[in-house]
Parts: sequence; C-alpha cells; structure tokens
Amino acid sequence: MMHHTPTAGSPKAQTTRLEESLAGVAEAGHGALENRLRELDNEWSVGRMVKSTTGVLILGGLALTFLVHPWFALTVAVGGILMAQSLFARHNWLGDLFHAVGFRTSCEIDHERTALKALRGDFRHLPTMHEIEDRDAISRFEDEGGPAFEPEQPRVAPREAVHEVVEATRL
Repeated sequence: MMHHTPTAGSPKAQTTRLEESLAGVAEAGHGALENRLRELDNEWSVGRMVKSTTGVLILGGLALTFLVHPWFALTVAVGGILMAQSLFARHNWLGDLFHAVGFRTSCEIDHERTALKALRGDFRHLPTMHEIEDRDAISRFEDEGGPAFEPEQPRVAPREAVHEVVEATRL
C-alpha cells in the first residue's frame, strides 16, 4: 500500500505545514508520535515512485512487445529515457510530476522523522560541543568555589518545542 503526505509550495509553506503537523502529534502524545513514525516508514518518496514507475514501464513494455505488438517497444524506450534522466539530472520530469501531486522527497521525509525522534527525546543523551564546553567551565567554576548543582531546565510548550526542533533538524 502506497502512502504519501501532500506538500507543495514554497519551502516556508512546507515548514509551516510540517510544524503544524508535528505540533498536532506532540499535543496528541507519545502514541501518536510512534504511529506517525510507523507511517513514515511506509511513505513512498518521489525517488521510490520514479524507480517503480520506470521499472513498470520497462517490464510492462517488454511483455507487451512480445505478447501484443512490437510497437510497445516504445514504452520500454520511454521508461529507459525517464530512468536515465532521473539518474543523471538533479531534477527530472517524472519526479517533478510526483512531487507536484503530493509525494515528498526522501529528504523531506527524513526531516520529519528526525524532528519526531528529537521530540521523542532520542538525542537528549548525545553530547554536544556546547555541553562539553559547559562541563569544562562548570568544573573550573566548581574548583573556584562555585555551586556544584546544575540548574533545572525550563519546560517548553509543544508548539515552541516543535518550532525549535524543525529549525534544528532542517536538512
């Protein structure tokens, strides 16, 4: 079963739609987040659609050429041309068509997946350069008689968190 999530328009409009979608998931809770990650695993990307369509054109054209009429070899040629164009060009006609009807690129899908994983907390325990530098500074500060506790992190509203995560995970 093929799944797709429509996204069209400017990158800013896509980001706004993504933020709205993620905010809804964040407000719905952990179960909705897990469900959305499973949906993304089944979502067909533009690239996957291009590959499957060209494959069907080539294989179907070959079968029709042998079973019906030699002129169906043109279908094989069209499939080959579309496949070659998708291999050697950054943008291709078939990919642009699938994107226009609502399929997303694998980068767009991965962007949402990464944002969801960040909201779930998958990356909270990974060290960052900022944290490493802060730990060194805290250690020096404690050696000089400063406080030996870490301040509590303030809570963030779901929509604010989503906005931060989308910006931080932009590919």
